[in-house]
Amino acid sequence: MKKTIALSALCLGSLSLSAQGATFMDSAWAAALCEAWNKNPTLTGKLGGGWVENDAGRGFKTIHMYRKDCGLGSRVELKISSQDGKAICTRGGSVQNTSPDYDVDYLMYATDEDWACMGEGKFGCGAMGAMTTGKLKFSGPKGEAMSVMGPFNDFLTLTGQVPGDKSSCP
Repeated sequence: MKKTIALSALCLGSLSLSAQGATFMDSAWAAALCEAWNKNPTLTGKLGGGWVENDAGRGFKTIHMYRKDCGLGSRVELKISSQDGKAICTRGGSVQNTSPDYDVDYLMYATDEDWACMGEGKFGCGAMGAMTTGKLKFSGPKGEAMSVMGPFNDFLTLTGQVPGDKSSCP
Protein backbone atom coordinates (compact mmCIF):
# COMPACT_ATOMS: atom_id res chain seq x y z
CA MET A 1 0.00 0.00 0.00
CA LYS A 2 2.77 2.48 0.89
CA LYS A 3 4.54 1.65 -2.40
CA THR A 4 1.34 2.34 -4.33
CA ILE A 5 0.84 5.69 -2.62
CA ALA A 6 4.47 6.66 -3.16
CA LEU A 7 4.32 5.61 -6.82
CA SER A 8 1.07 7.55 -7.31
CA ALA A 9 2.62 10.65 -5.74
CA LEU A 10 5.69 10.26 -7.95
CA CYS A 11 3.53 9.94 -11.09
CA LEU A 12 1.41 12.96 -10.17
CA GLY A 13 4.55 14.94 -9.45
CA SER A 14 6.03 14.05 -12.81
CA LEU A 15 2.88 15.20 -14.62
CA SER A 16 3.04 18.61 -13.02
CA LEU A 17 6.79 18.82 -13.61
CA SER A 18 6.41 18.17 -17.33
CA ALA A 19 5.37 21.78 -17.90
CA GLN A 20 7.63 23.25 -15.24
CA GLY A 21 10.12 25.52 -16.93
CA ALA A 22 8.14 25.37 -20.18
CA THR A 23 7.59 28.41 -22.32
CA PHE A 24 3.92 29.10 -23.02
CA MET A 25 3.03 27.12 -26.16
CA ASP A 26 6.34 25.35 -26.64
CA SER A 27 6.57 21.57 -27.16
CA ALA A 28 6.84 20.76 -23.43
CA TRP A 29 3.85 22.98 -22.70
CA ALA A 30 1.84 21.27 -25.46
CA ALA A 31 2.69 17.85 -24.01
CA ALA A 32 1.45 19.01 -20.60
CA LEU A 33 -1.71 20.43 -22.21
CA CYS A 34 -2.29 17.02 -23.80
CA GLU A 35 -2.04 15.37 -20.35
CA ALA A 36 -4.43 17.94 -18.91
CA TRP A 37 -6.90 17.34 -21.77
CA ASN A 38 -7.03 13.65 -20.90
CA LYS A 39 -7.86 14.49 -17.27
CA ASN A 40 -10.79 16.72 -18.27
CA PRO A 41 -14.01 14.67 -18.45
CA THR A 42 -15.80 17.35 -20.47
CA LEU A 43 -13.18 17.28 -23.24
CA THR A 44 -12.74 13.51 -23.31
CA GLY A 45 -16.45 12.75 -22.92
CA LYS A 46 -18.40 15.47 -24.70
CA LEU A 47 -16.01 15.58 -27.67
CA GLY A 48 -16.11 11.78 -27.98
CA GLY A 49 -18.42 10.48 -30.66
CA GLY A 50 -19.27 12.91 -33.44
CA TRP A 51 -16.63 15.62 -32.98
CA VAL A 52 -13.56 13.41 -32.69
CA GLU A 53 -14.79 10.99 -35.35
CA ASN A 54 -14.98 13.75 -37.95
CA ASP A 55 -11.37 13.04 -38.94
CA ALA A 56 -11.45 12.52 -42.74
CA GLY A 57 -10.84 8.81 -42.16
CA ARG A 58 -7.33 9.39 -40.76
CA GLY A 59 -8.10 8.28 -37.21
CA PHE A 60 -7.14 11.66 -35.67
CA LYS A 61 -7.80 15.40 -35.66
CA THR A 62 -5.17 18.01 -34.96
CA ILE A 63 -5.38 21.32 -33.19
CA HIS A 64 -2.58 23.71 -34.09
CA MET A 65 -2.16 26.76 -31.93
CA TYR A 66 0.27 29.61 -31.54
CA ARG A 67 0.88 32.97 -29.98
CA LYS A 68 0.40 35.81 -32.47
CA ASP A 69 3.20 37.64 -30.66
CA CYS A 70 5.58 34.80 -31.63
CA GLY A 71 4.40 34.10 -35.19
CA LEU A 72 3.10 31.16 -37.19
CA GLY A 73 6.45 29.36 -37.00
CA SER A 74 5.91 28.81 -33.27
CA ARG A 75 2.88 26.54 -33.74
CA VAL A 76 2.36 23.51 -31.54
CA GLU A 77 0.03 20.60 -32.12
CA LEU A 78 -2.38 18.43 -30.21
CA LYS A 79 -3.35 15.15 -31.84
CA ILE A 80 -6.78 13.91 -30.76
CA SER A 81 -8.10 10.40 -31.50
CA SER A 82 -11.20 8.41 -30.69
CA GLN A 83 -10.54 5.70 -28.12
CA ASP A 84 -13.39 3.75 -26.53
CA GLY A 85 -15.86 6.50 -27.43
CA LYS A 86 -13.73 9.24 -25.90
CA ALA A 87 -11.70 12.08 -27.41
CA ILE A 88 -8.17 11.29 -26.20
CA CYS A 89 -5.13 13.48 -26.76
CA THR A 90 -2.51 11.04 -28.02
CA ARG A 91 0.28 13.54 -28.52
CA GLY A 92 1.15 17.13 -27.79
CA GLY A 93 4.29 18.80 -29.08
CA SER A 94 5.83 20.16 -32.23
CA VAL A 95 3.82 20.07 -35.45
CA GLN A 96 3.84 16.73 -37.25
CA ASN A 97 0.70 17.15 -39.36
CA THR A 98 2.19 19.64 -41.80
CA SER A 99 -0.83 19.47 -44.13
CA PRO A 100 -3.87 20.08 -41.93
CA ASP A 101 -7.31 19.56 -43.46
CA TYR A 102 -9.40 22.47 -42.19
CA ASP A 103 -12.58 20.51 -42.85
CA VAL A 104 -11.61 18.52 -39.72
CA ASP A 105 -8.51 20.14 -38.17
CA TYR A 106 -8.16 23.43 -36.32
CA LEU A 107 -5.72 26.32 -36.24
CA MET A 108 -6.09 28.85 -33.41
CA TYR A 109 -4.04 31.88 -32.52
CA ALA A 110 -4.34 34.96 -30.38
CA THR A 111 -2.23 37.63 -28.73
CA ASP A 112 -0.66 36.79 -25.38
CA GLU A 113 -3.12 39.19 -23.74
CA ASP A 114 -6.10 37.42 -25.32
CA TRP A 115 -4.74 33.93 -24.49
CA ALA A 116 -4.48 35.09 -20.87
CA CYS A 117 -8.06 36.37 -20.92
CA MET A 118 -9.35 33.11 -22.43
CA GLY A 119 -7.25 31.02 -20.05
CA GLU A 120 -8.78 32.82 -17.08
CA GLY A 121 -12.30 32.46 -18.48
CA LYS A 122 -12.93 36.20 -18.11
CA PHE A 123 -16.19 37.73 -19.29
CA GLY A 124 -16.15 38.07 -23.07
CA CYS A 125 -13.29 35.59 -23.37
CA GLY A 126 -15.28 32.36 -23.43
CA ALA A 127 -15.50 30.40 -26.65
CA MET A 128 -18.36 32.37 -28.17
CA GLY A 129 -17.05 35.76 -26.97
CA ALA A 130 -13.49 35.05 -28.12
CA MET A 131 -14.64 34.00 -31.57
CA THR A 132 -17.18 36.77 -32.15
CA THR A 133 -14.92 39.57 -30.90
CA GLY A 134 -11.91 38.32 -32.85
CA LYS A 135 -9.81 37.67 -29.74
CA LEU A 136 -9.30 34.14 -31.05
CA LYS A 137 -8.41 33.76 -34.70
CA PHE A 138 -9.49 30.44 -36.04
CA SER A 139 -9.42 28.20 -39.11
CA GLY A 140 -11.32 24.95 -39.22
CA PRO A 141 -14.86 23.59 -39.41
CA LYS A 142 -16.78 26.56 -37.99
CA GLY A 143 -20.17 24.80 -37.88
CA GLU A 144 -18.64 21.92 -35.97
CA ALA A 145 -16.94 24.34 -33.57
CA MET A 146 -20.22 26.14 -32.93
CA SER A 147 -21.83 22.81 -31.99
CA VAL A 148 -19.26 22.15 -29.22
CA MET A 149 -19.03 25.56 -27.52
CA GLY A 150 -19.37 24.10 -24.01
CA PRO A 151 -16.38 21.76 -24.27
CA PHE A 152 -14.49 24.43 -26.22
CA ASN A 153 -14.82 26.73 -23.19
CA ASP A 154 -13.11 24.03 -21.11
CA PHE A 155 -10.33 23.83 -23.69
CA LEU A 156 -9.71 27.58 -23.63
CA THR A 157 -9.55 27.74 -19.83
CA LEU A 158 -7.28 24.70 -19.83
CA THR A 159 -4.71 26.75 -21.78
CA GLY A 160 -4.52 29.02 -18.74
CA GLN A 161 -4.18 26.16 -16.24
CA VAL A 162 -1.03 24.64 -17.75
CA PRO A 163 1.89 26.76 -16.54
CA GLY A 164 4.10 28.43 -19.11
CA ASP A 165 6.44 31.40 -19.21
CA LYS A 166 5.26 34.14 -21.59
CA SER A 167 8.38 36.31 -21.29
CA SER A 168 9.94 34.81 -24.43
CA CYS A 169 8.83 32.98 -27.55
CA PRO A 170 9.32 29.25 -28.04
